[in-house]
Amino acid sequence: MDFDLNETLADMLGAIKGAVSDNWDEVRSTANQFIERRKERLNLLAELRLAKEISEEKFLSTLEDEKDLLEAELHAIAVISKAIAQKAANAAIDILGKAVKAALSAAL
Repeated sequence: MDFDLNETLADMLGAIKGAVSDNWDEVRSTANQFIERRKERLNLLAELRLAKEISEEKFLSTLEDEKDLLEAELHAIAVISKAIAQKAANAAIDILGKAVKAALSAAL
């Protein structure tokens, strides 16, 4: 399986949408902006892991940092609760982690 960044980013947005369900209209703009601003960084992170230039531990640690950043941005939206922001951030970053892991597994 090849890693497709654009498909993965779309899946991440879908995961956020699913996690915030009724609040998607309020969250959409912030989520899209986060993904767009972080696109290059997320791509670099995925490429480094796929090339095995960083360890699984470093990859997961950096994913956790990205999740915290996304959660903080979502917290800025007053209409959603902390639990919804955490759920949305977890869902989105899990998609990236799984996509990279699947691409690594397919390469073996």
